Amino acid sequence: MKLCIATQTVNKGNGQGRVNYEIVREAITRSHTVTLLASSIAPELQKHPLIEWVPILTDQLPTAILRDLFFAWKSTRWLHQHHSSIDIIKVNGAITFATADINAIHFVHSAWLKSGFHTIRYRKDFYGLYQWLYTNISAQWEVKAFYQARLLVAVSEQVKRELIELGLSASSIQVILNGVDLAEFQPGAIDRESLGLPRDVPIALFAGDIRTPRKNLDMTLFALARVPGLHLAVAGDTVGSPYPQIAADLKVDKRTHFLGYRSDIAKIMQGVDFFVFPSRYEACSLVLLEALASGLPVITAATTGGSELITSECGIVLSNPENVDDLTNAVEHLANNSDIRSVMGKHARRLAEQYAWNKQAKNYVDLFEKLSLSKHCSKKRHSTNAVLTIDK
Repeated sequence: MKLCIATQTVNKGNGQGRVNYEIVREAITRSHTVTLLASSIAPELQKHPLIEWVPILTDQLPTAILRDLFFAWKSTRWLHQHHSSIDIIKVNGAITFATADINAIHFVHSAWLKSGFHTIRYRKDFYGLYQWLYTNISAQWEVKAFYQARLLVAVSEQVKRELIELGLSASSIQVILNGVDLAEFQPGAIDRESLGLPRDVPIALFAGDIRTPRKNLDMTLFALARVPGLHLAVAGDTVGSPYPQIAADLKVDKRTHFLGYRSDIAKIMQGVDFFVFPSRYEACSLVLLEALASGLPVITAATTGGSELITSECGIVLSNPENVDDLTNAVEHLANNSDIRSVMGKHARRLAEQYAWNKQAKNYVDLFEKLSLSKHCSKKRHSTNAVLTIDK
């Protein structure tokens, strides 16, 4: 099978890039050839004999809108010239103007725009206007891209629901969740002081972008203020963030540990007791699976993509991320019950083991092979019909 993937990055550094990285590894393991239309790919993939990299370099362009449009223009030209030699074309959302066999959707911009927490709701400046413009362009572009694809892959049940709301048929959508690195994220113990955290107190972890209200750190701090004795570790860039001041105003700054942006999140997860992430809008959160794999009970919200995985055995899913009473009760329950945390943590790890990256990549490549076979059979039928027509 000749597979082509159009995406800006193929590496371990981010969710979409990691999915494509694992798909490529699985595909070449099965001796399929892979062409990557990408701005950057992992070094170990660049010289593999089964991989062809077609660089589409966009770093020189000043904005995301221009980078996306340039990538789309270049990838569309290439695909139009070479599509006849490719069995399966996989794209990610609004990334090219060309027709694809598979479109894997990690984010639905039209749903994000309609949410109550889009950037334009709280930034009435040039930055907010730019984000509104970018989301609008992406929303219109992606709908056309979705309808052009033969099959859609949603990375969560939430994304699937959002696609159906756009009028797409449920029968054309398959859900394949993101995976998790079970070797990197695993239960363990680490000296808390090496992380800048106190010993002998219950500690919850919050991780994500803390410069906007989308991840819902504000409600988490309000809940923290109601649970004496609990500490909160916060992993996220504090530059431009309002939350250190909010923690001070709530008088929980001594129990809130802002760790800044961290690349050692797996180690931090080994140093805390549970994970709290009641995001107001999330298409699919990798960090939920990473917490589960680390053996952490999880508190999240139904508005967080991927929350459909969480059962009462390993976590708590809040129906409303704005209900601070429910969040407080959930946080207090886990903070004060170490035995319950221990049991839930074991269930969390077992659940995460079902979503190892290699298993999720296998689901993708199985799908590609099935679709490729279907295309070849269809071509043969058309060829046979044409011969019969000529013979007549």
